[in-house]
Amino acid sequence: MNQSTANRITVVIKKDCPTCALIEPVLAELVDEFENRIAIYVQDDPAFPQSIRVKLDDTSLEFSYANKIEIVPTLICSNDEEELGRTVGWDKSEWRQLTGLTNLGNELVDFKPGCGSKTQDPGMEEILAAQFEKDLLQARKVELAQSEDEIEACFDRGWSDGLPVVPPTVVRVIRMLKATNRAPDEVIGNIPPNNLPCTIEKVAINAVLAGCKPEYLPVVLASVEAALQDKFCMHGLLCTTYFSGPVMIVNGPVIKKIGMNSGVNALGQGNRANASIGRALQLLIRNVGGGVPGGIDRAVMGNPGKYTYCFAEDESDEDWTNLAQDRGYERTDSVINLFAGEGLQAIVDQQSRAPESLTKNIANSLRSVVNTKMYGAADAILVVSPEHRRVFRQAGWTKQDLREALYDNLMIAGSEVIRGADDIAEGMPVKFKDKLLNKFRDDGLHIVTTGGSAGMFSAIISGWVASGEKGSQLVSQKIQ
Repeated sequence: MNQSTANRITVVIKKDCPTCALIEPVLAELVDEFENRIAIYVQDDPAFPQSIRVKLDDTSLEFSYANKIEIVPTLICSNDEEELGRTVGWDKSEWRQLTGLTNLGNELVDFKPGCGSKTQDPGMEEILAAQFEKDLLQARKVELAQSEDEIEACFDRGWSDGLPVVPPTVVRVIRMLKATNRAPDEVIGNIPPNNLPCTIEKVAINAVLAGCKPEYLPVVLASVEAALQDKFCMHGLLCTTYFSGPVMIVNGPVIKKIGMNSGVNALGQGNRANASIGRALQLLIRNVGGGVPGGIDRAVMGNPGKYTYCFAEDESDEDWTNLAQDRGYERTDSVINLFAGEGLQAIVDQQSRAPESLTKNIANSLRSVVNTKMYGAADAILVVSPEHRRVFRQAGWTKQDLREALYDNLMIAGSEVIRGADDIAEGMPVKFKDKLLNKFRDDGLHIVTTGGSAGMFSAIISGWVASGEKGSQLVSQKIQ
């Protein structure tokens, strides 16, 4: 016996493959030649092929998964120590070379491609990983009683924000993790308020709970990294009695890639990416960080955006900078921006056709952020609708022109807004009586565009009263 035939031969086949059926005579030749040094694994029907007496049942796909079988038939040549070579499909010359049998398959065609391995069936990779890679995930596994309902079990264990969540099975979490090259056990940071370490795996678990698709995970990861920036002050935002919660604005090519909504009802319901990405961060803060309403979360009223508050910016006008560009990024960058904001306040202006008139009207509405007599107390996001943007663009205005005009229109004499003015106790301290004040600090007013193309309605997202350099600031994070 020559050296080639002294080696071990392994063949992986399945009945539902014409090429595997074609090589049945070849398998018989190999069995005669190699005797106890050949193993034939069958993925689907252990009785196939009938002419071969000894086969190995691989319907569990354990062998195929462990040996990375992607196409059947696969022929593997090995010795007692290592694999020496493999070939897929039927290639007469390669099979002869690996087996050392110069007359193997004389009666067959020279070449016929194989079929996909059962391990490559849709969703099978994650199922097999969950079954055979026991150490892949580190999170504690919760076994449910047979009588328990999965959805209700998540409610009972406090994993929900009050709405049903998707049970984070091992298969679903593994499938989510396939969307990133980052190791599952990589610590992304400590999640407030309890400042417990959070791994990529835990982010994936909460993305599953929130209903995210795997392709959303990079955006969710970036949102977590943004929330953990010191400037955002996530711990303080959780503890406040104010209304605010994280508001997410997404920019760049990722918007179209994952199907986010920047048009009709962009800040409302109906889009899975918008809804689930924002929800994932909130669930992570609850389930990992311990930010539970009534516990550390002491908001007097909260706001519906604390379920989820995430939308994409309308970037259809390339001459109108997006928020990411305002923050120093390129238009080709995918970026998530986080803002500590409250609910949505409408600005109605269906009459202005000149930018000056529209700007004055917007400025009047912006004065009401937090309180009409409080200046520099909170940042804000001005959400300009496409129709209002059109008014500015037709007059040749850029976003910077609008920003400067708003700044000018938001100046006021301190004497008008100090405490006690107009018989209102609330207001600015008396020391500002002789000063000229602006409603917003420098870099305190941010401008974005989103929404449908019909409707001359813009909006304001007021910020947290602890905005600014000593509180929470808008932060941005590039999506990898």
